Amino acid sequence: MTTRLRGPPDDRTPVELLTFGVVNLDKPPGPSSHQVSGWLRDAVAETLSEYGADATIEQAAHAGTLDPKVTGCLPVMLGEATRLAPVFLEGSKEYVAVLECHGPVPTDAESVIAEFEGPIYQKPPRKSAVSRRLRVREIYDLEVLETGERQVLLRIRCESGTYVRKLCHDLGLALGTGGHMGHLRRSATTPFNDSDLYSAHDFLDALAFWLEDDDPAFLYEVVDPAERILEGIPSVTIAENAAREVANGAPVYAPGVLEVEEGIDRNALVACYTPNGAAVCLGKFVGDPDADSGVVVDLERVLV
Repeated sequence: MTTRLRGPPDDRTPVELLTFGVVNLDKPPGPSSHQVSGWLRDAVAETLSEYGADATIEQAAHAGTLDPKVTGCLPVMLGEATRLAPVFLEGSKEYVAVLECHGPVPTDAESVIAEFEGPIYQKPPRKSAVSRRLRVREIYDLEVLETGERQVLLRIRCESGTYVRKLCHDLGLALGTGGHMGHLRRSATTPFNDSDLYSAHDFLDALAFWLEDDDPAFLYEVVDPAERILEGIPSVTIAENAAREVANGAPVYAPGVLEVEEGIDRNALVACYTPNGAAVCLGKFVGDPDADSGVVVDLERVLV
């Protein structure tokens, strides 16, 4: 049986979008990230069932866990888009946080805080899901936006896996006042940011407009094709016959490569597409695309 490849991202039906899409969700305070993803998954499955679609979704996944009290940018992958979750480990995160100092903010606060830019040591907290071993995370930018008598408003751009709560604790120690994290909001998780966030209510409205009014316009605004997740990941364009081989588990061989983005490092994570822009797989760039034979991309995730 011939494998059916996806069409161009901008030409997909609502059913195709909901089974391989992503929502840039504005997480509210209260529920866990897992609960929010589950709500969206169940809403999509119920809507597809009521619509009479042949397809459904069994999974939804979020990009980077936010604690229940934390708000902001939480991309939620729907259906087969969950296979793209590893991509979010490649990019940076950005937060706006309130540092609650346990004494008056010292006059040299900005210069002390600036010393935390760069690589820092962190040990995950006791309640974390990862091993509590000392590790290095990089703080790319640490900006003081505003100071009050006992508060400092910070903008933090950092490596994925950085614990902002622990960073605030350490900043308090360095300032000599002690301190803890107050309100925290994530403003970006590469390649998503807070310029086009949608609430869970927006998502439910979009589903209802499509199902009840046969109007998918808002759905197309709220849900993006899953390929948006891959923005910033180096690209390799492959022939359709090569994409069908990938669907059956074969790596990407040199004869099937049509175009390669310039400057890709060996063993870098790449995304492979058909000529119409549909994502086919994630893989490691391991060979010479100009060769007559040999593997160019070893598979990490098959998306078709």
